[in-house]
Amino acid sequence: MIAKIIIILISMVTVDNFPLSQFLGICPFLGVSTDLDSAKGMGIAVTFVMTLATIVTWPVQQLLDKLGIGYLQTVAFILIIAALVQFIEMFMKKNMPALYKGMGIYLPLITTNCAVLGVCIDNINNGYNFAESIAQAFGGGLGFWFALTIMAGVRSKLQDQSRIPKSFQGVPIVLTTASILSLAFLGFQGLFG
Repeated sequence: MIAKIIIILISMVTVDNFPLSQFLGICPFLGVSTDLDSAKGMGIAVTFVMTLATIVTWPVQQLLDKLGIGYLQTVAFILIIAALVQFIEMFMKKNMPALYKGMGIYLPLITTNCAVLGVCIDNINNGYNFAESIAQAFGGGLGFWFALTIMAGVRSKLQDQSRIPKSFQGVPIVLTTASILSLAFLGFQGLFG
């Protein structure tokens, strides 16, 4: 059991990395990876929300299946994720104003991050139990954070030290960089079975 959880964690960071292997969460991945501080803030927030959303949605799916309305999974999960993010935002605003101010736009952005919904649905589709689902969500968040950090580091080097042709400046070089990183992560395929 513990070995399987460790494999799930490691594979979510490498083989099944959401933005670089599964292409989920691309908007925040490209939008927030401009500097390391933003990548850190978004990475922490996504990891926390993915894990919390899985803790709530996994038992809800069991209830939906028991009632014979499992087809409402996507709608239920979207509502749960949006509500969780809203409650977290309100709690932080009231009890941790400094952290709330530091997180800024990151919390509302998570509501529209398809990787959060993706991990919740993926847990059910893979037939994971509760502990395995939490491991996948936590690993998925760490993988998202890892990818953001790599991309932010590369983008900061591109801005500081590179001579980029004018036609490649801006969005084209960012997309090219993301493509090359994605190809690099293909090297992890087959690592865990």
